[in-house]
Amino acid sequence: MGRGKLRIYLGAAPGVGKTYAMLSEAHRRVERGTDCVVAFVEHHQRPRTEVMLHGLEQLPRMELEHRGAVFTEMDVDEVLRRAPAVALVDELAHTNVPGSRNDKRWQDVEELLAAGIDVVSTVNIQHLESLGDVVESITGVRQRETVPDEVVRRADQIELVDMSPPALRRRMAHGNIYKPDKVDAALSNYFRPGNLTALRELALLWVADRADEYLTEYRSEHRVSKIWGSRERIVVGLTGGPEGRTLIRRAARLAEKGAGGEVLAVYIARSDGLTSASPKELAVQRTLAEDLGGTFHHVVGDDIPAALLDFARGVNATQIVLGSSRRKTWQYVFGPGVGATVARESGPDLDVHIVTHEEVAKGRGLPVARGARLGRSRIIWGWAVGIGGPVVMALLLNTIDLGLANDMLLFLAVTVAAALLGGLLPALASAAFGSLLLNYFYTPPLHRLTVADPKNIVAIVVFVGVALSVASVVDLAARRTHQAARLRAESEILSFLAGSVLRGETSLEALLERVRETFGMESVALLERAGDVDPWTCAGSAGPSPAARPEDADVDMPVGDHTALALTGRVLPASDRRVLAAFAAQAVVVLDRQRLQFEADQAKELAEGNRIRTALLAAVSHDLRTPLAGIKAAVSSLRSDDVAWSDEDRAELLEGIEDGADRLDHLVGNLLDMSRLQTGTVTPLFREIDLDEVVPMALLGVPEGSVDLDIPESLPMVAVDSGLLERAVANLVENAVKYSPPDERVLVAASAMADRVEVRVVDRGPGVPDEAKDRIFAPFQRYGDAPRGTGVGLGLAVARGFAEAMGGTLNAEDTPGGGLTMVLTVRAVDHRPDLAARSAVAERQAS
Repeated sequence: MGRGKLRIYLGAAPGVGKTYAMLSEAHRRVERGTDCVVAFVEHHQRPRTEVMLHGLEQLPRMELEHRGAVFTEMDVDEVLRRAPAVALVDELAHTNVPGSRNDKRWQDVEELLAAGIDVVSTVNIQHLESLGDVVESITGVRQRETVPDEVVRRADQIELVDMSPPALRRRMAHGNIYKPDKVDAALSNYFRPGNLTALRELALLWVADRADEYLTEYRSEHRVSKIWGSRERIVVGLTGGPEGRTLIRRAARLAEKGAGGEVLAVYIARSDGLTSASPKELAVQRTLAEDLGGTFHHVVGDDIPAALLDFARGVNATQIVLGSSRRKTWQYVFGPGVGATVARESGPDLDVHIVTHEEVAKGRGLPVARGARLGRSRIIWGWAVGIGGPVVMALLLNTIDLGLANDMLLFLAVTVAAALLGGLLPALASAAFGSLLLNYFYTPPLHRLTVADPKNIVAIVVFVGVALSVASVVDLAARRTHQAARLRAESEILSFLAGSVLRGETSLEALLERVRETFGMESVALLERAGDVDPWTCAGSAGPSPAARPEDADVDMPVGDHTALALTGRVLPASDRRVLAAFAAQAVVVLDRQRLQFEADQAKELAEGNRIRTALLAAVSHDLRTPLAGIKAAVSSLRSDDVAWSDEDRAELLEGIEDGADRLDHLVGNLLDMSRLQTGTVTPLFREIDLDEVVPMALLGVPEGSVDLDIPESLPMVAVDSGLLERAVANLVENAVKYSPPDERVLVAASAMADRVEVRVVDRGPGVPDEAKDRIFAPFQRYGDAPRGTGVGLGLAVARGFAEAMGGTLNAEDTPGGGLTMVLTVRAVDHRPDLAARSAVAERQAS
């Protein structure tokens, strides 16, 4: 059994009649004898839709309970068991209730199609995955239920159910879509005329694009080369000259006159790179074409008219817009020009518009790269060999008689040498000068510029021809070798850029320095401005005295309308500007990435601050109020004259007040410490101390007999802030005692390891899994089901903050046999030669 076929009714908004149209299709199929069933259709209490369900077989639904409520979903197993020819499945983008066979309804539909069942379904344009951001920007509502575009694209048939916004709003007002109590809110929010018009345009354009894809696929499969003018597609041929802007605007006006007109601007470059348009002008024209709703294309081709026509036929264009030739009158002897050739070979399907402009008959005026330059020193040596070589050879041959044939070969060798060194022109000069010397010194009659023997005339002519041919070949080979080396260097540069993108490198200064080194410039600056009349600002630079404006630079490479790369030092040839354009684009990407990262970091800091403030308010509202309430109740009881308290009761109430005050002091201390850490105002005052002077002081707040202390006297002194270390150890011990079983004592031990001293706080409590060990150090975190009365969750966060402020670390490890061990590490004194200097700085900061 083959795969079933999918038919989708697509709408712009709820209520346009997708389900109604689907049910109407079902009735027509049933009348034709097709086995058609309703697998799942939701009528949403719309009377007309509910009436259409009458007379159709409806399969039972599956009931699922979720969060105390019962929901119904399509029973895929029942549909597969029934195995109809056609199944109606409404709302393709629907998310199934947890516990269903699949997460999404479109996945249920895929199973039915795989079983050979044809499916008719519905979906709204706002539920397509790729249009989520666009729909949100229009309506302000983010669609949570989406279907992948590819699922809808693969449908065998897509039918648009369309309705004008006024008609849809009338249906809404009449109560045919939503209940009366929801009509006013819907009309004033989602169903506003502007929203509906934009959604309708999205649906129409999406369906039109799918139809265009089907047409292109059909033309390709059936090898249809003839242009079908289903819509106006206008191709603009650009040369890179200033007249391109005029052509683009004219093409845009032509496109506006037809329904669905489209403008495609194309620049065709020679494959050998011997001609090149202005990159700055092309960038401006690209921006103009995109601003007018068109697209810009860069095509490589040696035969420009043929490449332009191939492109136009490939995109099924109907018109081509070209500018009048910039050739001067005498230049037409070299050929009819691109415009005349395109008009002649376009055929009856393509209209060619020749547009006049201000640059007509003013000459090409385009920069021409004359191939790879051989270098000044090589050219000088080439001319020296080309002119001086024949003279030296003549002087040598005057002393030796080798015969005319050998003389010609030696002069030919000099010409080849001139070509190898200096290129074509020195070789031509060598061939001409050498032929004159051969005629004057070695061809009878001697010392006269005449030739007596006709055979010698042929020999000289052959010599000149061979010399010119060899010189041309050698010159071309030398230039191609130089070009290959240059292209290899360009490919390495572009490979570096691609690698930097893949590696995620975000240093703008490093990239600009690479640009400066690559092109041998004095300085490079990335300039930007907010608008056309706003001043330029420097986003980043490399080298001394960067240009403040693109006009002040020797080379400027625009990137968009308001960004440019400005270089000073020398003027670059057109061939170098191609690579520079890639660098400029990458620089803008790096700049945008840096700014996005900065904004993300700021947003993260704001979110963290908001979270801490929220948790702080929660702590103040509960954890701080609890001891205050206990203190107030005890004080009120003691001051009451209605009860005669015994000495034991009075002592118990006073003890409660003391305990509440201690707890309140501890909570406020942690909150203040956390605020100091968050604002970066913790400045350690380093002192050389022994651990046995500080650690015992940190145990004063825990019950007696709950901690075992093991601090060897042989430990080296440590460089810490005694107050910060005491608070950190106190918080660790308090946390360990809190989670340890009543009959288990907490162990506080210290040991020396290399240049560090470790303080280990070991408990036998429930422990913490590996994935939560870092999370317990975050502010306002309580692990597991710790009650709110146990604190605000700042003890470990404050302890780690103090440890890091002193240059140490605090980490959590598993206790062998069960439990958690906190490892606080600080530096030993013997390995801190800069202790005095740091302490002095800290004292000055503290004062």
